[in-house]
Amino acid sequence: MKMGKWAWLLLAAAPLVAGLAGCGDFWQAPSGSTSFTLTNSGAITVSPGATTGNTATITVTPSSSFTGTVALTCAVTAPSGASNATTCGLSSSSLTFSTSTAQTSTLTATTQSGTTAGDYTLTVTGTSGTVSETTSVCVDVTTSTTGNCSSASGTSGVFYVLNQETNQVVAMSIASGKLTTIGSLTLPTAHPIAIAVAPNGNFLYVSTAGGIYLYTIESGGALQLGNGGSVISQDLAYTMQVDSTNSWLVDAVSGSTQLAAIAINSSTGVLATASESEQYFTLPASTPVQLAISPSSCTNCYVFVAMGDGGTEAIHFSPTNANPFVGATHYVVLHSGGDNAIAVDPSNRLLYVGEADALPSATQSGGLRVFTISASGIAELGGSPYTSGGTGPSAIAPTSDGNYVYVGNQAVSGSSSDNIASFSVSTTALTSISTVTAGPSGPLGLAVDSTGNYLMAVDSAGSPDLDAYTMSSGTLTSALTGTTGTDPVQAVAIAAAP
Repeated sequence: MKMGKWAWLLLAAAPLVAGLAGCGDFWQAPSGSTSFTLTNSGAITVSPGATTGNTATITVTPSSSFTGTVALTCAVTAPSGASNATTCGLSSSSLTFSTSTAQTSTLTATTQSGTTAGDYTLTVTGTSGTVSETTSVCVDVTTSTTGNCSSASGTSGVFYVLNQETNQVVAMSIASGKLTTIGSLTLPTAHPIAIAVAPNGNFLYVSTAGGIYLYTIESGGALQLGNGGSVISQDLAYTMQVDSTNSWLVDAVSGSTQLAAIAINSSTGVLATASESEQYFTLPASTPVQLAISPSSCTNCYVFVAMGDGGTEAIHFSPTNANPFVGATHYVVLHSGGDNAIAVDPSNRLLYVGEADALPSATQSGGLRVFTISASGIAELGGSPYTSGGTGPSAIAPTSDGNYVYVGNQAVSGSSSDNIASFSVSTTALTSISTVTAGPSGPLGLAVDSTGNYLMAVDSAGSPDLDAYTMSSGTLTSALTGTTGTDPVQAVAIAAAP
């Protein structure tokens, strides 16, 4: 494999977006084959034995032209030692979709007079074929008029954090509102740079100063070093992502104009052919910061590369070709600020670009540029750019249904903290919802976990370095903070398993 150019400033690499997670890096793991999402109306507070005020609404929203039947089930996680534990039921256990209209089912929490008081987590799972999605509702059984359910009472999917200072990748999840470490592995080579999760959820790739390592994702999210402990590529990827067919690992190296595509075996994660040659596309600038790849089922597929002051490159991508790169279009920055964050809508409707000086006359000059993607090309949306609430957008995380998007700012004028701005999304416009404070003004990375219950944020300057937020109609609420190791860990990337 050809080694890309190495720039030592990579040792201070920022997180990637996501997905994406994000999909981490500034990369977010991709949404995979998700065709619908589950959300709920919020926590329930109920007295033992009460038969009113003990319900929540579960909303199932189809996406990506999904049609079919979603089977709903529920399960209860009770406090340790609880007697006469809460049980759950659903008014509709099967919903059939022929249009894009959302449908609902009523979740009922049933208690008895002798039910032990405390917080119970009711997890609703929706299944259609091989696709499974969940949402969690906290039920506070209490004689008080004020509920004690915290916004952290739910459960997340597995996510991975890359810690540069400790040279580790850490697998984590949230269970019943508590941050849990599944496992922590020390990398074979120092100075980790970026991570990427394959859309099939079977493999994690980690870029280091020694090249790119492969890890298989075991049951429960634990990691196992693959490929005999050897790198699959000597590329020092500053940003990378696996395409939706799990056939190509695409990466870019800081200081190099070469965008590389590495053919991989979707079953094993290793090189498709021993000693194969990478496929290349020459970028117009040697300053790649982040990349994103169109999701599955797209007819107008691209690899998008944000290149700082070099603008953004949209490269047509055909995974069935021997060389998947097929022509490109270049987009310049609006003003002097660079394109430092990039993401694509899960259904390939919109391209998001975070630009540091998109609104130069504003106090917070950072902006989110939004482009429509269609067969006729890529065109900037009317009303774009939208103010992103800071001066240094460094991460963008769309939700899996595409209805909301979050922008993390690592710099905010007049503040020593990061922030995260949220927007609702339609095909014609974005609407600002709110902004929340994040970490202490370090490079910020975002990822939405696979359940859609949490937005995760890591800050390389943070102590603790991880924040989790619940998402309700796009509004973020701080749920918990935690550490992913013994600080300082310098968390530079986060990615969520699909």
